Amino acid sequence: MKKAAVIALLIAAIAGICLLFAGNGEKETGENASYLRVHIRANSNSECDQAVKYRVRDKVVEFLTPTVAGCGTKEEALAKIGGKLSEIAATADKELRANGYTYGARASLRQEKFPTRVYDGVTLEAGVYDALILELGTGEGDNWWCVVYPPLCFTGGNANVIYQSKIAEIIRKFYKK
Repeated sequence: MKKAAVIALLIAAIAGICLLFAGNGEKETGENASYLRVHIRANSNSECDQAVKYRVRDKVVEFLTPTVAGCGTKEEALAKIGGKLSEIAATADKELRANGYTYGARASLRQEKFPTRVYDGVTLEAGVYDALILELGTGEGDNWWCVVYPPLCFTGGNANVIYQSKIAEIIRKFYKK
């Protein structure tokens, strides 16, 4: 009888631990909840698809900058970007067409897992983040990541941060909190 009770307790403890860890990776927590990421996925890893991904990135960042520059909170950025998803996709489509591509783009807001990334001294821990996802064509190629809120714009795969006037001011305010 004693043996059965111990086994039952062990099974319950293991089940509880499994449930606890299963839930942790599925929602934003702590620091993750303050960021809105962007993920632009290329159609493929071909040289031309990768090159157009960066052209699209430049146009989308240019389009988004005035939208997020005035946002005081991540929730405000989510709402504004959420209202412009079709315009974001259209901006990407226009750049794709201008460069001779026939596939289109899809923009969505959703939660997604990201690995740990360090951007010029700012470490974003691995975890689930709210993100603007922009898929070009099949979206199966290498991708480009950035942070939409606070509005940090990172270039390519390196850790250099490019701040633009109002954006730098918002970032400084965000980190003083």
